[in-house]
Amino acid sequence: MEFSAKQIATFIQGEIIGDENATVHTFAKIEEGIPGALSFLSNPKYTPYIYTTESTIVLVNKDFVAEKEIKATLIKVDNAYESLAKLLTVYESSKPQKQGIDSLAYISSSAQLGENVYVGPFAYIGENVVVGDNTQIYPHTYIGENVKIGNNSIIYPNVSVYYDCRIGNECVLHSGAVIGADGFGFAPAAEGYNKIPQIGIVILEDKVEIGSNTCIDRATMGATIIHTGAKLDNLIQIAHNDEIGSHTVIAAQAGIAGSTKVGEWCMIGGQAGLTGHITIGDKVGIGAQSGVPSSVKPGTQIIGTPTMDPKIFFKSSVIFRRLPEMQSELKSLRKELNELKEQLKK
Repeated sequence: MEFSAKQIATFIQGEIIGDENATVHTFAKIEEGIPGALSFLSNPKYTPYIYTTESTIVLVNKDFVAEKEIKATLIKVDNAYESLAKLLTVYESSKPQKQGIDSLAYISSSAQLGENVYVGPFAYIGENVVVGDNTQIYPHTYIGENVKIGNNSIIYPNVSVYYDCRIGNECVLHSGAVIGADGFGFAPAAEGYNKIPQIGIVILEDKVEIGSNTCIDRATMGATIIHTGAKLDNLIQIAHNDEIGSHTVIAAQAGIAGSTKVGEWCMIGGQAGLTGHITIGDKVGIGAQSGVPSSVKPGTQIIGTPTMDPKIFFKSSVIFRRLPEMQSELKSLRKELNELKEQLKK
């Protein structure tokens, strides 16, 4: 499918600098541009490539000022990255959608499937499952009994959704995700640890995306909830009875202990660890590899272990690197001080 610069600019409300009739049929990174491709520039680090790229059209921010001639046609927008996301969404939606039930899939006779559903080979759909319209369930996926999945969701291969869990509309679950495994609940006893039955469920509201091999544990009682629009990266652990607020994003390898509530529009960096039974306010930013031992007020930015204000953290990091040198200086000063004391005694 081919689009002109004029069509693209109209859709994303951009200003054309160059040939409005220039056409593209694919996407490419600006440093790997080819004729007929659309690229974007939002990170200043990649600015040199705009003068050499072979891409036909490049999206740039409105404040971009060229220092020399550019071969490509430019489309200036408020936010080049955001505009690219809109175009990629249109491009992706134009692809033909999989439909139909493969003969090698197992579907319980009590399951209810909506219209235009796709179920791939070796997928398992258990008793009393409800699947909404246009939802796609890829091969080797397990959907346990009584699970409900909304419309227009995509469940990629090898996903496991345990019994009774709820998946909303327009959700995406990537390969290897596990929804509803038992929470880590054990009571210490004289002979070891007694397992505490986990009788709750997991609820994913609408437009939630779960990365590959991310695990969301079912609640001990009640529900572990991922609210509307939250996006979770790969290899994340969400423990029992956690609640993740709407539009919060969590990067890879983060872990959140049980019964912690994370607010709306939060950003949690990779490998961050949050202890259990705390509350993270709305619009909190938590830096990568942070250890969060207590609740955090809304709007706070923190980093480090234990966490602190980013400015203090970076100042402390500079000092930390100098600790061996400072220790040597301290020993030298202590030695001089002791010598002065001995002289004063005489």
